[in-house]
Amino acid sequence: MAFNIYIVRHGQTYYNIYNKLQGWSNSPLTQKGIDGAKQTADKLKQIPFKAAFCSDTTRAEQTANIILGANQVSDAKLTVSPFFREEFYGYFEGTDMNQAWYLAGAPHGKPTFKAIVESDSIGTAKDYLKQADPFHQAENNEEYWHRLNQGLALIKNDSAIHDGDNVLLISHGNTVLSIVERFGRGKYDVTERPANGSITKLAVSDDETVVTDYNIQ
Repeated sequence: MAFNIYIVRHGQTYYNIYNKLQGWSNSPLTQKGIDGAKQTADKLKQIPFKAAFCSDTTRAEQTANIILGANQVSDAKLTVSPFFREEFYGYFEGTDMNQAWYLAGAPHGKPTFKAIVESDSIGTAKDYLKQADPFHQAENNEEYWHRLNQGLALIKNDSAIHDGDNVLLISHGNTVLSIVERFGRGKYDVTERPANGSITKLAVSDDETVVTDYNIQ
């Protein structure tokens, strides 16, 4: 069986404006975020989705409901699961992004998220952040993928999905980057964050998962 996953990053939130990490924490969609989700919904309104998934954060659920509400050819049921949450940033939840990644990377000579990713990987950035967390509650790369893999398995095992179908997944910035790093075969610049409301596509089969488009706006 082979099917397509349309991954949409949620609409803009207030924390996005303020440049704050919001993994398991949450802030509301801005009006721009709502409008952006509606624009994405318009692009996808003729895509017949057989299933839809999102994390249990309100920013993801609201974006999912806007997109599904505008779709003219789908009656997909929305499955909400914590498996699809953004990376948990632990102590750094709500912290300025530049400050958080400086504290994580500077001890390793890599004072920005971009420097960590260019030198190593997004997975390494997760590991560094957990090390810098005084409570050590932030997810490292292994913990993050243990959770997200359960979400991907949830999609693959959904009985509503058949060969050639399309699936909608509302996700988060770092999660989109993590997926693209793992399944993009090195074709995409993962130092470039996906825009709010952007679309990234995966082709999923029994044998492999491959990113076919990234950050479509």
